[in-house]
Amino acid sequence: MLYVVATPIGNLGDITFRALEVMKSADLIAAEDTRHSGMLLKHFGIKKPLLSYHQHNEAMRTAQLIERLAAGENIALITDAGTPGLSDPGARLIRECIKRELPFTVIPGPSSILTALVGSGFSTEKFSFRGFLPVKSGQRERELRVVAESSETAMFFDSPYRLTKTLAACVDIIPERQQCVARELTKKFEEFRRGAAQELLGHYQTRPPKGEIVLVLSGS
Repeated sequence: MLYVVATPIGNLGDITFRALEVMKSADLIAAEDTRHSGMLLKHFGIKKPLLSYHQHNEAMRTAQLIERLAAGENIALITDAGTPGLSDPGARLIRECIKRELPFTVIPGPSSILTALVGSGFSTEKFSFRGFLPVKSGQRERELRVVAESSETAMFFDSPYRLTKTLAACVDIIPERQQCVARELTKKFEEFRRGAAQELLGHYQTRPPKGEIVLVLSGS
């Protein structure tokens, strides 16, 4: 069985009992960053073989893990934070399990996407998650124009190093829409900062942001 296990996005207290049970009983844990995950496992006293599984070796590792699953091993797949397969490695392995008719299950847990959505206070009736905003300015602006034409709440992952560029583009493209910068979720310096793009841009120009960011854009 392949277990796709969600892990904490910040606060280690958010781990689920089921996630701990699965990792303790697995024959192998495939992790995006073995050093990062090693600290998580050490915190909870779990000693299991770790195998790296990230975007640069995903094809090779998928083939290896599929063979081990076919041989009867139980494997837990984890990433650095949140659920594997959502802007993180994992989808390829799940698709291969489906293709080979090998059993898998998902162990749900913390989600920065849902945490940011609910914490924003914006409408949750219809929403879309659009992954990481593109690095190139032209592509980023095209993404924002798509959002401008939609009435749904929209969410992106963004880098603290590019957030002010994103907000500057929002000033031009969607100046009236309310936005929320959800930052460092579940951690000590968690922040939900809401406002129009110009207001948020002024704030972060004088106080450069740090940490993981989910940008939530209200629907029209």
